[in-house]
Amino acid sequence: MNKKNKFYDIYLKLENDIKLGKYAPGELLPSENEMAKYFAVSRETIRKALVLLLENGYIQKMQGKGSVVIDRKRYAFPVSGLTSFKELQETQHLNAATKVIKNTYEVLPEDIRKYTSSAQGTYAWHIERVRYFQDEGTILDYDYLLDPNIKRIDNAVLEDSLYAFLENACGFEISYAQKEITVERITENDKKWLTLDHDTHIVVVRSAVFLKDTTLFQYTESRHRLDRFRFIDFARRR
Repeated sequence: MNKKNKFYDIYLKLENDIKLGKYAPGELLPSENEMAKYFAVSRETIRKALVLLLENGYIQKMQGKGSVVIDRKRYAFPVSGLTSFKELQETQHLNAATKVIKNTYEVLPEDIRKYTSSAQGTYAWHIERVRYFQDEGTILDYDYLLDPNIKRIDNAVLEDSLYAFLENACGFEISYAQKEITVERITENDKKWLTLDHDTHIVVVRSAVFLKDTTLFQYTESRHRLDRFRFIDFARRR
């Protein structure tokens, strides 16, 4: 073991053990004291190794319990693209299903009205859907369809593919979106519909979606479980 980088050598050893399945997802790593004795190092050295495991997505620190191994089988969710859930489900061969929990025509909430720069009293179709992966509530989607020409859409359509219906049956040319990604504390609605276990935060992706003619068409808010997704993008240096 390299004396100067003991913590890094320990990190590599633990990383390899996790990859090989010595520690299964949801399992606790040995305590800091146990690992300090095993590796014959200080607890501070062990903490540095654990920080690297945390930063690289291998463990989650649980207060009063220790370090829990994370399930690294996450679904790749494109950040820069405008991909429907149905398209994601088909391209990644996901065992997934959708349930509609709200489908009403109502005045935009004030925070969304401001976000979309809509006029006071603007009405929109408010749709809420839960996305299930392997029977676990994993994504909670809020959609507000802003185009006044849109009529009520059957729940069966919403549970299949909203975008396919709007593009193919209604002729909308959905073109691009402006996205904002944050990590926020879970809400009561998140707790109600998502399988959260010990999670305290959630990844929120807010999008303003535009048609080809630059008309603001839709506001969507997707609330994702932290442990089930990795958000990917492609970047090129100019």
